[in-house]
Amino acid sequence: MVLVAAVSMLAAAFSPTAVAAPTPAPPPAGLAADDHPTITGAAGRAHLQTGLHRFVGTKALRAGRTHGVRVRNGSLRIGARAGVRRIVDAYGPSRPHRYRYGTWSSPWVRAEHSFHELVPSWSATTSRGTLVQVDVRVRLGTGRTSSWDRLARWASGRLRGFHRTSPGAQRDDVARVAVDTVRTGRVATRWQLRATLYRRASTDRSPVVASVGAATSTRAPSRVPTSRPGPARGDAVQVPPYSQMTHRGHYPRWDGGGNAWCSPSSVAMLLSSWGSGPTRRQLGWIPDGHRDRAVDHAARMSYDHRYRGTGNWSFSAAYAGTFGLDAFVVRLGSLRAAERYIARGIPLVLSIAFDAGELDGSPLTATDGHLLVLRGFTRTGRPMVNDPAAAHNRGVRRIYSRAQLEEAWLTASAGTAYVVRPRRVALPR
Repeated sequence: MVLVAAVSMLAAAFSPTAVAAPTPAPPPAGLAADDHPTITGAAGRAHLQTGLHRFVGTKALRAGRTHGVRVRNGSLRIGARAGVRRIVDAYGPSRPHRYRYGTWSSPWVRAEHSFHELVPSWSATTSRGTLVQVDVRVRLGTGRTSSWDRLARWASGRLRGFHRTSPGAQRDDVARVAVDTVRTGRVATRWQLRATLYRRASTDRSPVVASVGAATSTRAPSRVPTSRPGPARGDAVQVPPYSQMTHRGHYPRWDGGGNAWCSPSSVAMLLSSWGSGPTRRQLGWIPDGHRDRAVDHAARMSYDHRYRGTGNWSFSAAYAGTFGLDAFVVRLGSLRAAERYIARGIPLVLSIAFDAGELDGSPLTATDGHLLVLRGFTRTGRPMVNDPAAAHNRGVRRIYSRAQLEEAWLTASAGTAYVVRPRRVALPR
């Protein structure tokens, strides 16, 4: 399928009723937890409302404003009138380097629903000496506009002279940044993205940005009713099982495997399900004795040096997109909405959290943040998953309670999921 110029997908039709919720407590000491703990707040509305808008293709990208950037073959590249700026790598040598740069700014996007949270996505490739910066600002219903807040300085592949990083804490009287998410204190109605493309002044190479967009939602609810089984009953996608726990102790400088690598394990499973992922040559730096080496690769290439973890949602999707696949973060209102992807043969990565006794059959007793792959549904509508928290690959495939998984997902992350698919596979409408 060729993506339309700007894609809007909403899950409000499947939205559950919700009431206010406090921030969840962390899991008891010693229990496995993902390196992306979730934060929920009081639900400001009776329903979880979600939206997605993306700029994909030449027509959509030309709708933005460019300075020192050209739109060519459906992507953004640095043009002839680039400016010059000095950048210091916050996690490398303190000496600044001169970079040529150009910017692309989206038009203001009016969200289909008002929102309190926004997670950006982008798809890009960067050659040596190049990087991409992503900034976001939002506008409240009152008309007040936030500052431009940085969400990422990002590069694909093995880093040479630049460390991939999210920003530090940024807060104004309108919005604040929490790693990969913009959160507002009051209802927002519009948003705008800005991509800045950088290249070292000594090179003619340019980063190539193929798409940018954002998922929005109201705050996560505290409780949700169970959705009715829908179009994917009895459907399953073949996804190989990878355990994050078999990587315990691998590469402490990239968060050490084991408990911390559920996001890279899940992304590696999605890539493998499409017959994609790193080549043998790209895996050459990993010892042959490491099982499922694609997981180690995903951890290194999505590691956020400021956050010190591999669970940055935007970074994980951007990494998947470097293999020629369409990848982005979405928020959905129910498992019934997720079924529409499964019915198209598209597995999803879900971000969940739960306390003791809230997810029967899980290899974890409790967690304040975990990611797993949703790969199908039984004929009665129970979700079939690949849960990387299992001790070994043979225990990864599991079937959970629909009610319990749906609550663990929607109340923890407002329905956050990764979508990864070849462009020939059509997205649900």
